[in-house]
Amino acid sequence: MISLGLRTLFVKEVRRFLRVPGQTLASPLVTTTLYFLVFGWSIGLQLRAVDGVPYARFIVPGLVVMGVVQNAYLNSASSLFVMKLQGTVVDLLIAPLAYWEILAGFVGAAVLRGLLVGGITWLVAGLFTGFTVVHPLLALAMLVMVAVVFAGAGVASAIWAQSFEQVNFIPTFFILPLTFLGGVFYSARALPPALVPFTRANPVFYMVDAVRFGMLGISDAPPAAGAGLVVVLALGALIGPYLLLRSGWRLRG
Repeated sequence: MISLGLRTLFVKEVRRFLRVPGQTLASPLVTTTLYFLVFGWSIGLQLRAVDGVPYARFIVPGLVVMGVVQNAYLNSASSLFVMKLQGTVVDLLIAPLAYWEILAGFVGAAVLRGLLVGGITWLVAGLFTGFTVVHPLLALAMLVMVAVVFAGAGVASAIWAQSFEQVNFIPTFFILPLTFLGGVFYSARALPPALVPFTRANPVFYMVDAVRFGMLGISDAPPAAGAGLVVVLALGALIGPYLLLRSGWRLRG
């Protein structure tokens, strides 16, 4: 049974990002829509299909993952860091909430925001490419796991960071490059052989590939391997921040 405290924290976090829908929902939607129009609709008309799938449709799963990743991370990281900066996180830690409930509140709201942005991105792209999804339950499960990974990473980052610059360091120098080099706009089989090992060492590649298999039924890597890696990363993204919250490191003063 979900406690009143957990429900209150979750609702508070959801209301926080719904208060500014232009920033939290519309802005990332405009960005990913522009990606789709430029890469999928414009350039895609000049490119051949990938594994029998039109290029514009091929990049849709990657754009959905990109939206989920960026928004899940930013929601939990920015919210917890602001509370830490204001000193109100101490009140949260001494409230009658278990550490796992605090983590669940932040992660749950971040996952919801990520899925909302991903869902809106898919709907917009579907107007151009169609709404067919080959394995809908698998695609949804993978997107939830991906959102959990980066929501948990956002909590850990907020605990570690001591300035807004450090909060933004992770998405700028890690998340964005890994996403762009994770097969969002291309198939790994189209890369020169020398670059394939770098792509296959990128965990985001397996996330995009697993979601692409769920949506389109095609993949560059074994789908089971990608799904397994995502589940393992999700567990790590929950256990790590839980231990940090429990220790009180950089949170209690």
